[in-house]
Amino acid sequence: MKNVLILGAYGKIARLVEKRLVGNPEYKLTLVLRNASRLDNLKTIQNVQIIEGNVDDKQLLTSIMPDQDIVYANLNGNMELWAQNIISAIQETKTNNLIWITGSGLYHEVPDPFGSWVENYVGHASKEDTRRAAKIIESSSLQYSIIRAAYMTNDSEIDYELTKKGETFKGTMISRSSIADFVIKIINDPEKYMSESYGISKPGTDNMLHQIREMEHDI
Repeated sequence: MKNVLILGAYGKIARLVEKRLVGNPEYKLTLVLRNASRLDNLKTIQNVQIIEGNVDDKQLLTSIMPDQDIVYANLNGNMELWAQNIISAIQETKTNNLIWITGSGLYHEVPDPFGSWVENYVGHASKEDTRRAAKIIESSSLQYSIIRAAYMTNDSEIDYELTKKGETFKGTMISRSSIADFVIKIINDPEKYMSESYGISKPGTDNMLHQIREMEHDI
């Protein structure tokens, strides 16, 4: 049995991951979220433990970290602080594997015009916070997989390609279902994907910024 800790367990990608793992006796899931009642539909499933809490709470993280095989962080907010808290808690236990979701443009690796749009759309302050968080993770002793996602959609298709740190980012869009699929691949074979930062996007979407802008306008 593989013990998987999911932080930010009500996130859209996290719920797609959970949907594929709950009820499977090969996994034991510990799901942490601010409002536990949001996952009441999972509380009777045998391989699931639901904990109400916040990643700000270092004591909570330290208490639930022991015996976890892998930590998947699906967060949005004060990323630098949360990276520090998670790493601190992990280093006090035998846990060593971390999956971290963030956006493209982390290393200014996205070509224009999509690259400039990403930088301006996310905002300078938020982007610098995510960059500092990534540096903290990459400078740690952990085995980590950072996933840098293109513009996310709710399409159900699973179709993606990966680029590594130092390579030019490809594409402009990616379905959350595809990201979830890659997260599960890492959970199942962490050694294959650890100590690397991956860009993820749908093949053939390099010149689709116009469509993304239209989708943003319709929201």
